[in-house]
Amino acid sequence: MDFNDYQTKSRGTAKYPAIGHAVIYPTLGLVNEAGEVAGKIKKVFRDKDGEISAETREALKAELGDVLWYLAQVATELNLSLDEIAEYNITKLMDRQARGKIQGDGDNR
Repeated sequence: MDFNDYQTKSRGTAKYPAIGHAVIYPTLGLVNEAGEVAGKIKKVFRDKDGEISAETREALKAELGDVLWYLAQVATELNLSLDEIAEYNITKLMDRQARGKIQGDGDNR
């Protein structure tokens, strides 16, 4: 499955309340789901000596899927495609790599 196909199919399942601007709800969902991923990783290091079990890997797959769903909805609300976002990001990263600027701070390095 490619990003545009996913974005189109996932949009059919997008049922959420309008709270101000349409981008607000999926943005809050994105942050929430990303926090759930971080929480599961935190617990791997707190409780499991950094060992990611098959069960934890499956749970992370589910949470990352939720992150992807919310990302797709935020992008759609902004009239952006996931393919467009991915292409922009990889171009930016390859440029930084070519200029020796992968590490460091700042958006415009």
